[in-house]
Amino acid sequence: MAWSILFVAGLLEITWAIGLKYTEGFTRLVPSVVTLAAMAGSVILLGLALKSLPVGTAYAVWTGIGAVGTATLGIYLFGEPATAFRLASIALIVAGIIGLKLVT
Repeated sequence: MAWSILFVAGLLEITWAIGLKYTEGFTRLVPSVVTLAAMAGSVILLGLALKSLPVGTAYAVWTGIGAVGTATLGIYLFGEPATAFRLASIALIVAGIIGLKLVT
């Protein structure tokens, strides 16, 4: 169950990271509220997952999910470059997440 909670926390991290772009410096109300709620939810769920997962593993997986999801959505939503090196770097983060899951 802790891994599922951690995964949802990672998804909320992606939500708030992308949401920051839409807040326009927290000048738009709805995107700002959604972003702040996602921030709070992400940290709360991370805290719950830490009840049974090692802190180093959970934090690395949480930030990894956020980094991979945010970078991928940046390419898709904002036309950020999808160079081979960038995609390979994202793949390395995914490999790290999988590796941490396998050894925990």
